[in-house]
Amino acid sequence: MLNKIKEILKKDHRYQIEAYTFLMASLAVAQKLTQKQNHVTAYELLQGFKILAQEEFGILAKTVLASWGIKTTDDVGEIVFNLIDAGLLTKTEQDKKEDFHNIFNFDEVFIKEYQFSVLPSKDKIIDDK
Repeated sequence: MLNKIKEILKKDHRYQIEAYTFLMASLAVAQKLTQKQNHVTAYELLQGFKILAQEEFGILAKTVLASWGIKTTDDVGEIVFNLIDAGLLTKTEQDKKEDFHNIFNFDEVFIKEYQFSVLPSKDKIIDDK
C-alpha cells in the first residue's frame, strides 16, 4: 500500500503521505460505524474522518489536517479518488468527487463545535469526600 501511495505523491503533491494513511484509517472507522464490510458513501466516510480527527487530535484537528494539505471535505474527495485511481479503493458507478463537496466546514466541526472536557476543580473533589 505505501508504495502505491508514494506513486500517488509523485503525481500529486497537494497532500502528505499522512493524509492518505489517515484516510484509510477513517475508512475503517466508517465501516465500523455503519457495520459495512465494503463500500461506504462519501457522507459515511466523512463522518468516520471527522470522528477520528476529533478523537486523535482534539482541538488541533484542523491544524494537523491542514499541515497534510487537507483543508476541506473536497480535499478528502481528492484523496479518495487518488486512492481509487491507484487501485487501493473502489467505487460504484454512482460515486463521484462532487459527493464530497462542502459536506461540513472544518472551522465549524473542529473548532466551534469542539467540546473541552472540564475536570472538576480541586476544591470540588475535596468537598465531595
